[in-house]
Amino acid sequence: MKIYIVIPAYNEEASITRTLQSLAKQSFLPEKILVVNDNSTDNTQKCIDAVAEKYPFIHSVSFSSEAIHQPGSKVINAFNKGLETLDTNYDIICKFDADLIFPENYLQRIAALFKENPTCGMAGGFCYIEKKGEWVLENLTNKDHIRGALKAYRKACFNQMNGLKNTMGWDTIDELLAQYHGWSVKTDPTLHVKHLKPTGASYSKGAKFKQGEAFYKMRYGKILTHIAAAKLAFRKKSFTYYLNCIKGYHKAKKSNAAFVVSEEEGHFIRTLRWKGIKRKFL
Repeated sequence: MKIYIVIPAYNEEASITRTLQSLAKQSFLPEKILVVNDNSTDNTQKCIDAVAEKYPFIHSVSFSSEAIHQPGSKVINAFNKGLETLDTNYDIICKFDADLIFPENYLQRIAALFKENPTCGMAGGFCYIEKKGEWVLENLTNKDHIRGALKAYRKACFNQMNGLKNTMGWDTIDELLAQYHGWSVKTDPTLHVKHLKPTGASYSKGAKFKQGEAFYKMRYGKILTHIAAAKLAFRKKSFTYYLNCIKGYHKAKKSNAAFVVSEEEGHFIRTLRWKGIKRKFL
């Protein structure tokens, strides 16, 4: 299986070298790694160039998006820029963050998950963050969810979804749409990926309402939004987060924000979500 990797990078001089080195030492090497340097103002490009000199399958392109780091939009814009410059001779396309350290068998195991299951449309491991000298699971989501930092897609699934949505919540929408098209999502709990920078650490203050806006755009509806917001707030131990989600939802509704899924896809998403809730309580 041919694996292409696109890595959006914005001011990642502290981590990008280790990320690329961990990918260059994989037991199953990717065909191409493309780093999209998105308007970095530090030494990110120098770090990329230093590693790329040693490995011919590592390349980079420059891209200038908005300077503000909003969740969803900035990273997906950079990813799409990278995708435009690549050919389509891949079997698996990956969107990885620039602050990860992968175990040496990561890509080998990911390729195996796709080979073992022809219906597998997406696959990934789990992010671990350092706390008090130990690497612990970054437990923000369910065990069947693949974090946006380390997504891998089968090409047919990726194409059926029409790529990734340019919005907060894109890394939930992709899994829901994959299932809508009949694909399964597989996670491997043995794949521990070190996440050097906690999720959301560099988001702008204006991003606090984006999660609620995403629930609206995904056609969750009011009740599901309250449930999902409460769940996330509990995990983050922040009641303010819950309030911001609900405020973001109503702000999006009041402004008639554009939906990112069709009515039929929205109906499927709500049905799938309610089934998941019932399984947990019945």
